[in-house]
Amino acid sequence: MRSDQIKKGVLRAPNRSLLYSTGISPKDLNKPFVGIASSFTDLVPGHITMRDLERYIERGIAAGGGVPFIFSAPAVCDGIAMGHSGMHYSLGSRELIADLIEVVANAHMLDGLVLLSNCDKVTPGMLMAAARVNIPSIVVTAGAMASGMYEKKRRSMVRDTFEAVGQFQCGKITLKQLEALEMAACPGAGSCQGMYTANTMACLTETMGMSLQGCATALAISAKKKRIAYESGIRIVEIIKEDIKPRDILTLNAFKNAIAADMALGGSTNTVLHLPAIANEAGIKLPLELFDEISRKIPQFACLEPAGDHYMEDLDNAGGVSAVLFAIQKSLAHSETVSGRGIIDIAESAEILDEDVIRTKNPYKLEGSIAVLRGNIAPNGCVVKQAAVSDKMKVFSGRARVFDCEDDAMEAILAKKIVSGDVVVIRYEGPAGGPGMREMLGPTSALHGMGLSDSVALLTDGRFSGGTRGPCIGHISPEAAAGGAIAAINDGDVININIPQRTLNVELSETELKERIAKAVKPEPKIKTGYMARYAGLVQSADTGAVLK
Repeated sequence: MRSDQIKKGVLRAPNRSLLYSTGISPKDLNKPFVGIASSFTDLVPGHITMRDLERYIERGIAAGGGVPFIFSAPAVCDGIAMGHSGMHYSLGSRELIADLIEVVANAHMLDGLVLLSNCDKVTPGMLMAAARVNIPSIVVTAGAMASGMYEKKRRSMVRDTFEAVGQFQCGKITLKQLEALEMAACPGAGSCQGMYTANTMACLTETMGMSLQGCATALAISAKKKRIAYESGIRIVEIIKEDIKPRDILTLNAFKNAIAADMALGGSTNTVLHLPAIANEAGIKLPLELFDEISRKIPQFACLEPAGDHYMEDLDNAGGVSAVLFAIQKSLAHSETVSGRGIIDIAESAEILDEDVIRTKNPYKLEGSIAVLRGNIAPNGCVVKQAAVSDKMKVFSGRARVFDCEDDAMEAILAKKIVSGDVVVIRYEGPAGGPGMREMLGPTSALHGMGLSDSVALLTDGRFSGGTRGPCIGHISPEAAAGGAIAAINDGDVININIPQRTLNVELSETELKERIAKAVKPEPKIKTGYMARYAGLVQSADTGAVLK
């Protein structure tokens, strides 16, 4: 066992003495040492049930014949961090999480890992660590939140809080209704209820084979989730003995399957950042073109919030990820899973229990959820969640309204200075320029709540929440801070968007665009000290997955 390096032989007497001080017995030295990387915190709704899940994982590891050791990883709630300076830190936390798990796992020579995760950057960060450290690992995602209820309607965080802000600003709802919605939308523990980033990544983690079957959609409050945590604890000891490592599972086929499931589910655009970053740690390159190629082949079979009216609880009741795999089984490639079953075997033996939630006969869309656009604004690519764009806005031309940060754009939107026919351009919010590539759920939700999502487009070198809907184009590469063309756009420039043709262009000659780029004045860094200042100096562009080098 790998852990023999810290517990066996005469030279390790001091090490054993310290281990005994933790309460383990001499008999435990003959068992696998399993780390439980837990992102428990009282700050994040998706993580507040983890103390309980830690116990179930511990019990499973002990029942399987291993010795469990819990250690901590940080978690950021994107919803709480949204719309202010805190959002700079969200994407950067992904790299911190990967680094911290690497440090603890390698410093203590752990034999295996159970990665207890949930929210947006935690799951990808933990998967990056698993691929990097490459010791037997299983991911347990802590589960989605149940829907809320107000005025006899089910409610969710994005539609009924973020979009409600815009509705209130327009006089569509009263202050009393806004306050009632904010109390009702998030009724308890779990990740936000729709196919936002956290739940998208949970589904893709199960698709890639790194979680046990059913893990992605089991609700946070369910006994099913506890059983999966317990079974994951048992299974990790078995795969340590079988020497099944993450890179045996995280193959190119596994990533292709994940992209296919992403398109079928109508997932978050953030997966275009996270899957390449995870693949990079496994020594695999995932170009943007692969996402678009698969998107053109895979219909969208499910339509959850924010684009549709179903919730994660509905997807679980419809058969979960296994049922989605059943729907796309003809497009799946062979890959293994931590359960020991191949992904195709899981797909073939699954069943769709609700044909309205997972529509194979009448798909919600004939193409997948994400489109990759290119043009003179984004020669290295950008992404849009086309599943959440109305047909009338998939081809659009408008006049640019340019802002050098999200805060200025949000102020203009709430002041009703944005009108039909505008294209809101938010720049210097990319991985380095942000720094941290802030999510922009505030502006997009306000536009939708004010009834402008079918007449106003938004584009940025930053990114969007999985809860975004409307013609919102993000990840524009190169970013403004790197001298990208988005830095050269002026108020009044005509911008042409054509999602079916996958193009994004500003009506400027090549010569004028180059002259403007050369003259563009780069603003002062927004953060000059601490972690995010270091991050800005190391992070690569969005089309690489915003990895650090």
